[in-house]
Amino acid sequence: MLAYLVEIFIDIISKAGYPGLTFLMTLESMVAPVPSEAVMPFAGFLVYQGKMHWETVILFSTLGSIIGSLVSYYVGMRFGRPLIVKYGKYLLLNEHHLDLSEKFFQKFGQKTIFISRFVPIVRHFISLPAGAAKMNIWVFTLYTALGAALWNSFLTYLGYRLGSNWSLIRTYSERLDIVVIALIIGGAGYVFYRNRKKKGDKKTA
Repeated sequence: MLAYLVEIFIDIISKAGYPGLTFLMTLESMVAPVPSEAVMPFAGFLVYQGKMHWETVILFSTLGSIIGSLVSYYVGMRFGRPLIVKYGKYLLLNEHHLDLSEKFFQKFGQKTIFISRFVPIVRHFISLPAGAAKMNIWVFTLYTALGAALWNSFLTYLGYRLGSNWSLIRTYSERLDIVVIALIIGGAGYVFYRNRKKKGDKKTA
């Protein structure tokens, strides 16, 4: 199923260029089964071939991420959880994915919008609880843009470096996700440890 979809993604980008890239990344941010790991590395390969430009790829892909996230934000604000619970199955998503995203948002707050761009599954859903919570729209857009730009740049760079072997990223995308999640957890743990240590030092001072 995914292999078939990837062929469609490649065809869209090859024929529609930057607008096609924007379209796919809009869907990627709207709980649609369009993994960025199957889109951005191919764009990086086209940069490698000289058929696309690096800055333009990041600009249009990030624009798509922002548009899709804003649509999901307003869906969450207007309709909330019931819509996804009812129709999510048609997009290969389920209630468990939404539960995970909601817990993630509750735990990390508004910063989740930035962090979630690097977390599989969560990035597809996170705009919904943000909309339901009526998060400040300008802060939401800023975090979305920053996170999306970094993530899209990272995947594009990998596709550029691998060249004709760009599809290896899709093959090892699960391992890539595990590494990214481990780095995020490790970073969060380090920040938590430093904050606790500072508080402890203040008490003993």
